[in-house]
Amino acid sequence: MPKLIRVLIIDDSASVRQTLADILNADPDIEVIGTAADPFAAARKLAHDVPDVITLDVEMPRMDGITFLRKLMAQRPIPVVMCSSLTEGGSTTLMQALEAGAVDIILKPRVDTRQFLLDASVRICDSVKAAARANLSHLPRRSAATRPPPAEKLTADVMLPPPVIRPSPCMGLVMM
Repeated sequence: MPKLIRVLIIDDSASVRQTLADILNADPDIEVIGTAADPFAAARKLAHDVPDVITLDVEMPRMDGITFLRKLMAQRPIPVVMCSSLTEGGSTTLMQALEAGAVDIILKPRVDTRQFLLDASVRICDSVKAAARANLSHLPRRSAATRPPPAEKLTADVMLPPPVIRPSPCMGLVMM
């Protein structure tokens, strides 16, 4: 019996989480191991159980999906399928998701999302299966010890040289 593809769903919409879980669990090759309403809840789940694939929304409370994707790929690369209404063709968000490491994109409509997801169930399952086969070995994993230190914040005084004060023969001191 082949190994099931284990999926974590991260989306702030309870109805989208439930619909995606129903669609994915209906496929005999896929098992939803959990859902999370935001990246912080997802991080707690990831500390205990690592899925084969993550579906991830972009707009969420407390942290957006692109930021979470970047952090995930830097620390523990897992194939991610972005599922968002903001990832339309040619959009900045689409480009950011792909640059951050998303392996596939599913564009959700802004209205009637549940029906769209149900209609696209074959595409969603195929996307998750393809993502599970993705090779992320080219992405460097970074532990806290190998991450570069945060950049030092510079003040305007460091950026601009201090004013030079020279005496003027007719007016006293003049700042230049």
